[in-house]
Amino acid sequence: MSIKDELQELADKMNARPEPIETLHAVYRFNIGDSGMYQVAFENARVVVTEGAEGSADCILTLSEKNFHKLIEDDLNTTMAFMTGSLKVDGKIGLALKLQEILKQYAS
Repeated sequence: MSIKDELQELADKMNARPEPIETLHAVYRFNIGDSGMYQVAFENARVVVTEGAEGSADCILTLSEKNFHKLIEDDLNTTMAFMTGSLKVDGKIGLALKLQEILKQYAS
C-alpha cells in the first residue's frame, strides 16, 4: 500500500468516527524520506489528505518511510525517535504529541 493510500485509509477511519478529532484544527506535513511530502488537515471534525506541500503547516514531521509506518500503526516510540534524530519535528511540538494520542485511538 502506498503512503498516500495508507494516509487516506486512516483519514477514512477518522472521518467515520470523528469524536477524537472534533477539537483538532491543524495542518500536519509529513516529509517522508524519498517518498515525498503529504499534508493532513484537520478542520471541523474532518480530515483531508493531500500529496505535496500546499500552503503552510502547523507541525512538520520528518521521518523515514519505515518509521512513518510504525507511527501510523502506533508502534513507534516517538520520544526515542525524536531523541535519536530519526524523527524531526518543526513547528508546534504540542501538536505532534496530540497527533500521537489521536493515532492511538485509530490504530488497527
